[in-house]
Amino acid sequence: MHIHVLGLGPIGCLLSHHLRRVLPVQHTITLIHKTSQERSQMLKRGTICLERKEVPHFAEGFDHEVSVKGLETMAKAAAGSPVLAEVAKHSAPIDSLFVALKAQHTADALKALAPRLTSNSTIVLFQNGMGIYEQLVSQIFRNPAQRPHFIIASNTHGAYVKYPYHIIHAGLGSIEFGIPPDVQNRDYEASLYAERLDPSERRLRISDISGPGDVNADRYRTLRETVAALLLMQDLNVSWKSLSELHIIMQKKLVVNAAINPLSALYGCRNGDLFKVSFARDLLLQICQEASAVFAAKLYHDHQVELRRLRKEGIDTKGFEVPALPAALSPTALEKQVLRVVDLTSGNVSSMLQDVRCGRRTEVEFINGYIDDLGAEYGVPTPVNATLRNLVKLKYFIPMDQFV
Repeated sequence: MHIHVLGLGPIGCLLSHHLRRVLPVQHTITLIHKTSQERSQMLKRGTICLERKEVPHFAEGFDHEVSVKGLETMAKAAAGSPVLAEVAKHSAPIDSLFVALKAQHTADALKALAPRLTSNSTIVLFQNGMGIYEQLVSQIFRNPAQRPHFIIASNTHGAYVKYPYHIIHAGLGSIEFGIPPDVQNRDYEASLYAERLDPSERRLRISDISGPGDVNADRYRTLRETVAALLLMQDLNVSWKSLSELHIIMQKKLVVNAAINPLSALYGCRNGDLFKVSFARDLLLQICQEASAVFAAKLYHDHQVELRRLRKEGIDTKGFEVPALPAALSPTALEKQVLRVVDLTSGNVSSMLQDVRCGRRTEVEFINGYIDDLGAEYGVPTPVNATLRNLVKLKYFIPMDQFV
């Protein structure tokens, strides 16, 4: 197989390092660099170094490309055959693409790569927040017949850059992923619910993606191989979850980010300083209450949509009750989850604060903005999340410490 990695920050390098260590050398891993200068820097270095508990580990044997934007910059600087050759070299279809960019940059980057992504390709998304997949299928990959496969992943590993391509793996976490429904209605979770199997044998299986004798094997090859590659990275605690379970995992993480990231960005503090006083805890509870109410409204809406579908098929839906909101998404449970993460990451500086300090756009539209937009869609007021959304966006236009 051939994997491309887009986004070579701490998580992109963490993934690249572990993919190279678990996959045999005949499987190509190509790093897509933002600029030709960054590619040259990596070629000179030759390895990705991952440091864990002050012990360095090295991975080598990568191929390299420059992003479309980087190639355009090269063309402006030195037009001619070398640049044309570079473009031609990196125009072949992409099999599997691991995307470790921040949420606010993902759509633009994938729009540039869209000509190389086919219905046989697989895209793995590693972003904070929610709504990125929905944005991509509504804006870029609108034709279901031509849409690549997607895998949505949730990452809790902590890592940061010490030097370019030298990453500190500071916090051991996990990677949990799920697969959105197939546009051709193949059931990737069939073995998880199969009544023919003993309950102890019911689990997600790669054979449900594609198995021996599959006449459409080419269509599902990269999805099957990408899932297999993910599951090989056991040092990163990777697990495949049902889509319903993954949604709960991502909703919990969304609320953690909705509380910690904007407040730390606005007040310029470490995570552990956020909720030490009672009125800050009141604010946290309001964030959690709004998010929980939005999740409940979405659950009710999705249930009504499903009931209408069943009625169209002639199924009597009397007695079909609205499923209860999972206990993990109650305001109290969400508040406890936020405080647990704050305790575990008390000395950390959030990524949103780092972006604000550097004058960069943040992920707030996919975090508090996602909650605020869903609230508007389902008629749930979200004034606290809306305010945080707007204040963080305002920070982008009003630089920090401008009188210092």
